[in-house]
Amino acid sequence: MKKEKLIFAIIVVVVLVASCAGCNKDQQQLQWRKWGPSCTPSKFTKFGSSIIFPLYGNVYPNGFYFVQVYLGYPPKPYFLDPDTGSDLTWLQCDAPCVRCTTGFHPLYRPSNDLVICKDPLCASLHSSDYKCENTEQCDYEVEYADGGSSLGVLVNDFFTLNLTTGVRMSPRLTLGCGYDQLPGPSDHPLDGVFGLGRGKSSIVSQLREQGIVKNIVGHCLSEQGGYLFLGEDAYDSSRMTWTPMSRDDTKHYTAGSAELRFGGKSTGFKNLNVIFDSGSSYTYFNSQIYHTLISLIKKELSGKSLKEASDDRTLPFCWKGKKPFKTTRDVRKYFKSLSLSFVNGWRTKAQFDIPPEGYLIISSKGNACLGILNGTDVGLSNFNMIGDISMQDKLLVYDNEKQVIGWTPANCDQIPRSSSAI
Repeated sequence: MKKEKLIFAIIVVVVLVASCAGCNKDQQQLQWRKWGPSCTPSKFTKFGSSIIFPLYGNVYPNGFYFVQVYLGYPPKPYFLDPDTGSDLTWLQCDAPCVRCTTGFHPLYRPSNDLVICKDPLCASLHSSDYKCENTEQCDYEVEYADGGSSLGVLVNDFFTLNLTTGVRMSPRLTLGCGYDQLPGPSDHPLDGVFGLGRGKSSIVSQLREQGIVKNIVGHCLSEQGGYLFLGEDAYDSSRMTWTPMSRDDTKHYTAGSAELRFGGKSTGFKNLNVIFDSGSSYTYFNSQIYHTLISLIKKELSGKSLKEASDDRTLPFCWKGKKPFKTTRDVRKYFKSLSLSFVNGWRTKAQFDIPPEGYLIISSKGNACLGILNGTDVGLSNFNMIGDISMQDKLLVYDNEKQVIGWTPANCDQIPRSSSAI
């Protein structure tokens, strides 16, 4: 079914009173405008702070993580999928909605503050030869690797944010009002997507443009949730292992020139580009690497007490023991660790370790299932993608200011108040 674009028309008569520190009385009477908030955040904030969000969910059995954001005036809560693999933040939107899935909250009621087609943020979502069908609005369509998509228009609205400096502010940011969603097979019952990618339309890029936080994204995932942060004041950079972002892929958080190792030995796969994607629950390797890993794991399990559980379809490959397993710690003795060794210059290497707990889950049947999947089968071509399962119990930092990606082991259930907490 072809998606039809709508002429976006909403009649709203509202006068907003925003709690914006440092604004005078006239500035507090906020009328709807095309270009940002009346009270410019950069006038009373500076770099050196962060915004920290608790994360909820898990890889299994939920299959997703989510963050709670407050949007609009008065602020209303929404649960969004934090996705470092895409730029645009969008919510399922009552515009009205043509096709929407069931979320945790009522559909987002958008402001009438439309982003016009000539806006630079609109241009960043389209090719250079894109022509406006309606100059008074910016249409968008985002498509995801699993076949899901969202169609809608861009609007501006207030995000209520708490900085680590103790300041609460409500900057006006651009987001997508999604009125036509096509869910993919890995769709989750959330209100939308929290885009944290490298593009201009991502939330952290917009906050950087307004002088609120630096263009740095970080997350720490655990079996109970974890936390997400934007800005520089939530980690100690001296404790991180760093590797440069790839110059060949400017759309994703990609680190290049990696060698894949299994049990400390090379698998023969080198010069790999690897995407770090918090929007993916599982890790994906291209078909050749995937089948090699399956062979190596099966060879390692040969003669051991684990047997393939063909009746368990939680994931493509599962193994059962003499009795059901309770946690991945029960099976780690049967499996070897993986690692990605990234070249940092001529002599140094940055190693990203993936222990058995970072690529296995325990299914509802008590079997150990492989959380590494064939990326070629799902349309990822030759891309290799590190998903949530392999980033658990690590602090991951994507520093767009310095164009580097960093990681370190961490207790992700301990949410920091500042960099001194990690």
